[in-house]
Amino acid sequence: MQDESTGRRGGLFTRGTSRRAVLLGAASAILAGCGSMRDTAPPQASLAPVEPATPQLPANVLGTGTTKIGLILPLGASGNAAVAAQSLRNAAEMAIAEFTGANIQLIVKDDGGTGPGAQAAAQQAIDEGARAIIGPVFAHTVAAAGQVARQRGVPLVGFSTDTNVATQGVYLLSFLPQTDVDRAVRYAASTGRRSFAGLVPDNAYGSVVEAAFRETVPVVGGRVIGLERYATGGNGYAEAARRLAGSAAQADALFLPDAADAVPQIIQALDAAGVNLSGKQLIGTGLWDDRKLFAAPSLTGGIFAAPDPAGFRAFSQRYQARYGREPVRTATLAHDAVSLMAALVAAQGEAGITDTAIQNPSGFTGVDGIFRFRADGTNQRGLAVMQIGGGTTQIVSPAPRSFAQAS
Repeated sequence: MQDESTGRRGGLFTRGTSRRAVLLGAASAILAGCGSMRDTAPPQASLAPVEPATPQLPANVLGTGTTKIGLILPLGASGNAAVAAQSLRNAAEMAIAEFTGANIQLIVKDDGGTGPGAQAAAQQAIDEGARAIIGPVFAHTVAAAGQVARQRGVPLVGFSTDTNVATQGVYLLSFLPQTDVDRAVRYAASTGRRSFAGLVPDNAYGSVVEAAFRETVPVVGGRVIGLERYATGGNGYAEAARRLAGSAAQADALFLPDAADAVPQIIQALDAAGVNLSGKQLIGTGLWDDRKLFAAPSLTGGIFAAPDPAGFRAFSQRYQARYGREPVRTATLAHDAVSLMAALVAAQGEAGITDTAIQNPSGFTGVDGIFRFRADGTNQRGLAVMQIGGGTTQIVSPAPRSFAQAS
């Protein structure tokens, strides 16, 4: 899924408010795994009448709390979208089970992966009493559902990576490429890199990461001495590499924000253009978080920003134990969004779900580390810097544990 929130760990907290103790307690409980509650009722006498079984919840309802939250996913879409949606749904269900005393109930709606479907799903969820909405997944569905949510004064936490659909009241919990770029470039500068050059794909993703690259490099005392775009396929890599060759030769850091199947070809094109990569810091984005890339000898020493992988490993183990299969990488987003809502309700009841609470500057801690929401709906995450080598990666700069540490 191309526009999947491309966001992760049990437990959430905030700091600096009167809700601190409540939310920290909730976080500790989740991080500890929160075993399920056992039935401690005494056995019935043999002659006592048998009580009727508790009615089953509807198929589209998760949890038994009193505060209703809409969960909009493309469950009825085709292909990988539906597979990912089911994984997100499972992760949401798991979050409720892991949050001690979660007083929320999720109303699950299927938007079919379409804008009209998302609009209708948001309307239905709010009409049924939802005080907030989690999801949808894609830019066009977040935009459609967000329009309804804003009109009704209900906050939405969606999973698109397109910041164009973020705004006050419509928040994105996804992994935003701008954050990847900022973290990796700052680390490179901290190791003495000052002259930056880049090759970026000529597409929407390339536009986003190029803007972040051009913005961050001067802030950290560096210079962008060359940047070229390439068309995917054909001779695009070779032509762009030849145009960049002069600048790349003078640079001490090269920015190559593309996927695992493209980056080795780009490096080969740079080599063919006469660029000696020895001693240059190769920098990628979250797209580099791919085992296929780790095995490429030409990428040894390359860096990229990503959440500390330990969080997802622990989450994945719990998920597999519960559902018998591996989660999609973005399933942590649903887990953290549900945990966030449960924590806000635990602190101040359903009245605690407000823009002010969601925008707490101290942030929250989830499966993938710390995160916080800006007033414009985008997010900031505390990421680690990973370095490729020996067919794997290692952390060369740990993820911050608080935003005071990150600043």
